[in-house]
Parts: sequence; C-alpha cells; structure tokens
Amino acid sequence: MQKVWILVDLPYGKRAIGTKWVYSNKKDERGIVIMNKSRLVAQGYTQEEGIDYEEVFALVARIEAIKLFLAYASFMGFPVYQIDVKSTFLYGTIEEEVYICQPPGFEDPEYPDKVYKVVKALYGLHQAPRAWYETLATYLLENGFQRGTIDQTLFIKKQQKDIILVQIYVDDIIFGATNKALCQSFEKLMKDKFQMSSMGELTFFLGL
Repeated sequence: MQKVWILVDLPYGKRAIGTKWVYSNKKDERGIVIMNKSRLVAQGYTQEEGIDYEEVFALVARIEAIKLFLAYASFMGFPVYQIDVKSTFLYGTIEEEVYICQPPGFEDPEYPDKVYKVVKALYGLHQAPRAWYETLATYLLENGFQRGTIDQTLFIKKQQKDIILVQIYVDDIIFGATNKALCQSFEKLMKDKFQMSSMGELTFFLGL
C-alpha cells in the first residue's frame, strides 16, 4: 500500500491544488476496450513553478527508439513482452511541499476543511513523471542493468552470451531477451517491487 498523502491543516500562506476524477478506456489493436480505468488526478495546471515544483523534465522514449527496439528484436528473432505497472506515478516520491484538496466524493466527514499533504507523485502533478522515472531507473541500475548512452529510456543487461533489453515508455514497459529465462527473471524482479500486470507477448504497442 502506497502512503500517498497525509491529512493535515493547510499551513498559513500555502494553497491547496484541486483534484478531479478522470475516466479512460484501454483498447487493443482491434479497437476493443479491454480495460476501464478511473484515476484521481491533481489539477497540475494550477501549480506555480518555483513554488509547487522545481525540476520536471522526464525522459520519454521517442517513437523512433521504440521502432528500433522492435526491429532489433525481430532481427535477433526473440519475442517481446509487455507489462503494465499499476498506479505508476504513486511509486515516485516528491521533494516539494504540495497540498491538494480532498477528493470529490471522498471528503473526511470529521475533517472536511483539512487538506492532503502529498507524499507520492500523484497523477497530474508536474513533477510526477520525473519522480517515477527516477524510481524505476534507480531500481534497474541497482539490479545490474545499464542505461543506454543515447536513449536513456532503454536499459540493458548482459549475462554471459545472452542479453535482455527493456524499453520504458512512461507506465508501459516492453522487454525481450535472447534467453526466455531472462524475461522470466525480469518479470519476477518487477513484481517484487511494483504491482503490475503481465500483458503477454506484444502484439500492439502505441499504434505500431
């Protein structure tokens, strides 16, 4: 269970950011809805730079990098798999002091005027993508992966004559290896740290 926030009184001179519920559908390559999602997001567009956040830059894989990844996997003849990390951004911890209003419909009846001090990188906050990337990258590097020198959303691990490649695209992760055992080990490694679902062998990704 992620400790996302703490219910507190709003400190003098601070302001609370609004929140809202966002609903979306995840579709497969045929356009069929395979998952319904609801997500509480912070209204990050009301954040002020230098007050609510400082550093926000987060690495995102270019579509060309993903195409190269898939082309290399095809050339080497190994399958590519996909995993989806649940509530991705909530694994990242933010350093700034940020407060949000209580979620609509879920206000504490005993403390309706209190706000939440955010601990984790709630969706919608400017700094959320960066916090998640740093959390994931640190975990992979600690477990023997090397970050790509050109594409830093690509992580590589070699084991004797075999190699595993992991490509990160925000909360979607695709990976493949010359030895299936490396893929199985990677899935276990991820499940040890994050709540995630295995999507199986990749058939459709970002419209490709």
